[in-house]
Amino acid sequence: MIKNYLKIAWRNLIKQSGLSFISLFGLSLGIACFSLIGLYAINEFSFDSFHKNAKEIYRVYTWTEAMNGSDASGSILTPMPLGPAMKHDLPGVENYVRYLQPYETLIKTANEGKRENIAFADPSFFSVFSFKLKYGNPATALNGLNDIVLTEAAANRIFGKTDVVGKSIQVEVADKFAPFIVSAIAENPPANSSFQFSMLSSFNYFETTSFGKMSENKWGYMYPYLTFVQLTPGSRLAYNDPALADFRKTYYPNEEKDARNQGWHGRGAYRRFGLEPISDIHTDTMFAFNKTPAADPKTIWILLSIAAGVLLIACINFTTLAIGRSANRAKEIGIRKVIGGTRKALMLQFLTESFLLTIISATGGLLLAKLLLPVFNQLSDSNLSISITQLPQLIALTTILVLIVSLLSGFYPSLLLSRFKPVEVLKTKVRLGGANFFTHSLVTFQFVLSAGLVIATVIIMQQLHYVQTKYPGFNKQNVVVVEALDIPGTKKLYPLFKHQLARRPEIVGIASADNGLGENEGMSNSGFTYHNKPINPVDYFIDPDYIRVLGMRLLTGRDFDPAIASDTITSVIINEAMMTAMGLTLNQAVGQKLTGYFGNGNEPVIIGVVKNFNYLDMKQQVQPQLFHQFPSYQPFHFFVRINPGDPAKAIAAIQSAWKNVAPAYPLKYNFLDDDIDRFYKSEERLRSIIGLAGCLSIFLASLGLFGLATLAAVNRTKEIGIRKVLGAKLSAIISLISKDFLKLVVLAFAIAVPLAWYFMNKWLQDYAYRIDINWWVFVLTGMAITVIALITVSFQAIKAGLVNPVKSLKAE
Repeated sequence: MIKNYLKIAWRNLIKQSGLSFISLFGLSLGIACFSLIGLYAINEFSFDSFHKNAKEIYRVYTWTEAMNGSDASGSILTPMPLGPAMKHDLPGVENYVRYLQPYETLIKTANEGKRENIAFADPSFFSVFSFKLKYGNPATALNGLNDIVLTEAAANRIFGKTDVVGKSIQVEVADKFAPFIVSAIAENPPANSSFQFSMLSSFNYFETTSFGKMSENKWGYMYPYLTFVQLTPGSRLAYNDPALADFRKTYYPNEEKDARNQGWHGRGAYRRFGLEPISDIHTDTMFAFNKTPAADPKTIWILLSIAAGVLLIACINFTTLAIGRSANRAKEIGIRKVIGGTRKALMLQFLTESFLLTIISATGGLLLAKLLLPVFNQLSDSNLSISITQLPQLIALTTILVLIVSLLSGFYPSLLLSRFKPVEVLKTKVRLGGANFFTHSLVTFQFVLSAGLVIATVIIMQQLHYVQTKYPGFNKQNVVVVEALDIPGTKKLYPLFKHQLARRPEIVGIASADNGLGENEGMSNSGFTYHNKPINPVDYFIDPDYIRVLGMRLLTGRDFDPAIASDTITSVIINEAMMTAMGLTLNQAVGQKLTGYFGNGNEPVIIGVVKNFNYLDMKQQVQPQLFHQFPSYQPFHFFVRINPGDPAKAIAAIQSAWKNVAPAYPLKYNFLDDDIDRFYKSEERLRSIIGLAGCLSIFLASLGLFGLATLAAVNRTKEIGIRKVLGAKLSAIISLISKDFLKLVVLAFAIAVPLAWYFMNKWLQDYAYRIDINWWVFVLTGMAITVIALITVSFQAIKAGLVNPVKSLKAE
């Protein structure tokens, strides 16, 4: 019997090939969209879950309570001795790993010098974490003081092959080159790993360097060390706040007393250690790890909701078209009933046909998803792959989807058609009038979702354009940033580099600073108490040309002057935000001393106030900044302003100057506006994905509307024929069929507008600098959707209106 049902289903599929193709293709598109975004979400939420001990691995952080107006905050930077102390003092800590995040350094092989990222970790790294080695022993890979582990990609870049265990390379660490022996080759870290290292050396070696010795056994020195602990199975230490508080008191006995003397009146510990599961690291937006942007869970859920909405639209469209196709099968049902067909058998037949069509759509959807995956990877800046073994959730979701869609699209038509009486069916045309409210509701809901997505896309595009074009308070255009990180002697190197470029006509100006501007460029903070007020400015070491070259504006006072010796010892320039935090005005700021900044009597003096500029993304208000030329800092970023237009000559000049002053080090540069724009990569991805989803939803909703118009034309064939015999024009026929559907679109838009406004207004609250939602966004969206709906319905209406009325009446 099932075989017979499948055969009939296939015949009906061929007979109504046009509608069948639209129905199958629409559902396939919906499944493909949901699969791709679902794959992305599963990948983001499953970061670091591949580690064998993932449930027992935690990252240590420090939480500081709010005090004197400052917000509570957390930090993942930990002192060097923390890991060994936790293993020694705290029951439940089985192992630990100290990890110095990758930073760019210089390496030398027999052939040439290159830039590579190097990280340092304890020898227990490959025991705690489950990174696979292609060559070498994980238990001993980092035991030797000068051992180094390369990934396959790094080995290919450096040596041109991967079987290089035992080879030697020279690596610059702490401003001097040292020989390292390749002890193992690791497989490239998975895309869903928070650890994205390329060269990994022993933490024991770093402890012997000048930088390492500065923090050895020092609990107050916060070099960028991360500490991970592996707990024994079943340990509850991560939730035992008193034990962690007591542990901290052991090594910071006066911390709470000092905090209370400074004005803290809270309960419990002012600072405490906490343990964060490794599975939460990637979605924790408070802390940046390994220069990999954290995935905002809110954004992931937004994308999942959009994918679910598109899939729901596709399912509704599939169901609506199934009802439309069923309208022509009433006589078939009547004949089946006359020859003994039961209602149960008829319902089973429809459900079988629906199941077959859904299986075909699901298969097509998954194949389409695989085909579109490279495009989606580029769009989402991911490296995803469709793997059943890695993502069994996708198969489970697809199976559930097939069952639900089969029931939705097959049950309703089968329930309606199977209850008709055979005599009525065979005597006259059966109208599926009872389907009107149901199908109209489905199409209305489709257009509510579609209109909402289109409105959201337009508003996100406006906000993105606003933050990318808003003047940030300095001129970010036509500035080349040359990076000199990890190059020794930059204080001597910079003047030579500047001299080489000073007289080039394509170079407008040159300046230097210790930190860059833009995403992942790093910042230096120096918290101090100014007249009982906590001030936490971002420190910038700059040269006298910095403010002028970058086009910043001094509101009062003066710039640094190379002729004034004290400018390199005590003079500072602050921004408006710091002036406000100190409780000063423009008339009061110049000449004020930063009491408490040094604590040794040599207090800095404010010589100028610069207008606020956005050195962070525009989700954040401008924070206090402090500019100085203190002699202890080194210039690591060279800002070269070039003439507008083709930068080729300027870049060639920079390359030539660099080769003359630093021939042993590869030149690394980028454009400042690109550094700033990287802040908004996630918004770019969100805009693109939502935009495509909006277009797809409009397309699918139009298919649903087309199916409903088809159903209306079938039900009103006789009425249309009579109207034409009586002289009705084609325009009247179009109006007859179209007006009811346009009412649905208008109703859907009226529902979508307040919902879209509410959710997008809430989304905009994340930005300190944001647009106002304009009324014309809703008007234009409404007009566009109405026109699309009118064209869709009119096509079917024209087709019905052109049918010969004699044929229409004869068919009835």
